[in-house]
Amino acid sequence: MKKYFFTLLALISLAQVSAQNPEVMKDAFAHTYSIVARDAETGEMAVGVQSHWFSVGSIVTWGKSGVGVVATQSFVNPAYGPQGLELMEQGKNPSEALGILLAQDEGKEYRQVAFLDTSGNTAAHTGELCVEVAEHITGENYSVQANMMLNATVVPAMQKAFLENTGLPLAERVLKVLQAAEAAGGDLRGSQSAALLVVGPEKVENPWEEKKIDLRVDDHQEPLVELERLLKVARAYEFMNRGDLAMEANNVEKALEEYGNAMELFPENLEMQYWTDEAKPLFEAIFKEDENWKEMTRRLPTSGLLNIPQDELLNLIK
Repeated sequence: MKKYFFTLLALISLAQVSAQNPEVMKDAFAHTYSIVARDAETGEMAVGVQSHWFSVGSIVTWGKSGVGVVATQSFVNPAYGPQGLELMEQGKNPSEALGILLAQDEGKEYRQVAFLDTSGNTAAHTGELCVEVAEHITGENYSVQANMMLNATVVPAMQKAFLENTGLPLAERVLKVLQAAEAAGGDLRGSQSAALLVVGPEKVENPWEEKKIDLRVDDHQEPLVELERLLKVARAYEFMNRGDLAMEANNVEKALEEYGNAMELFPENLEMQYWTDEAKPLFEAIFKEDENWKEMTRRLPTSGLLNIPQDELLNLIK
């Protein structure tokens, strides 16, 4: 019965939209809740989103280091992302940039959009024809917005979670906001996908430096649970990367410290176990679980990543 009810609801909504503005039918749906936010200490900026729609992160979340972030949802016009970032990069504040794009959009009453810049200025728009419950709340360094919510407590719960978790890193703080939205009722239809994007406060030279965190859960029964797991793994690999940099600088002590920090976050990961210590019992346990790591060890001296005599190497991998 529930399935037929939501099918009917969707058909009614589509019929209304089609009759009033056929052009909007070309746009993807992302009835959802999201947050754009800035960390006042680090200057990092983030977008977090969850929806009962496949691959929501591919159309809702946009960001550029040293410029700002954008969330575009409801009947999504993805152009708000790149065009909004371009306008802010040209010097427009979020209100000016959003106003320019809304003035050009015949479907603006179906849109829900939020902009944030490097100074923490925000601007948001919730069109009058967004599916209720639809609203946004903006403040210094954040904007929270949602549409097609189960109830009117979702967006206030998001604001409360953002303001109460100032001690967390920005990515974890945004995740708390999404979890608060879900706990308050979330999307009327349930949940399916989620995404988290974090960019830095300064412009970067290389495109691969653009995103500090870029995580997407495209299709999952519990997308926020999976997003939380991925964020934890991402943090562990940040330690791993710092360990690799220490190895490049021949600072073995520092490298082992960073690898150890990684393993504390993700102890079941064989790679993190492997790089944590050179103790033979630990290596033997890893080799027993997956013999490919034995072959990895055999290859490391050639690359300068393992400096032990040949007889010790052979003893280690026998």
